[in-house]
Amino acid sequence: MILRALLAGLSLVLIIGTAARADSCDALTVRLIRGTGVALAGRSGPLVVFRAADADRMSLECASPQRLVFRSDRREPPRAFFVLIGLAAQTLAGASAEAVETLALRLHQDSLLTGAPQLGRVGGAVLRCDPGDRPDGLSAGSLCRLAADRTGRGLSRAAGPG
Repeated sequence: MILRALLAGLSLVLIIGTAARADSCDALTVRLIRGTGVALAGRSGPLVVFRAADADRMSLECASPQRLVFRSDRREPPRAFFVLIGLAAQTLAGASAEAVETLALRLHQDSLLTGAPQLGRVGGAVLRCDPGDRPDGLSAGSLCRLAADRTGRGLSRAAGPG
């Protein structure tokens, strides 16, 4: 009897925790739509996909740690791609949109020059940009990943593989 009550209580805690994470993801999705102007394209479990005029793909991974992925099919995306990353960083991590936009552009350019992923942090956001080129040379593109900085390092920039 006691074991059954404990199991029922544990099940309830797990259900509430899962619902809270879903609510958290829904709330962040709404904030991203409002903060960036993107539109919801779909959701499957912890993955939310957006339609964005300035990125060929923008998606949110709600599982911890929450992160955003931005993809452009262009090797040299327009400035608006980096503006979108900055606005999303402001929404996700409370970082300065302009500071993250500048960092994203610099990391992207460095990744093209080196052919290696570049990692940087600024104002509560951590960003990694990859050149996005496929090893077989069949396509080019740009890829950046954004998350809230959980290290507490504040305003710093580190370049190199990450």
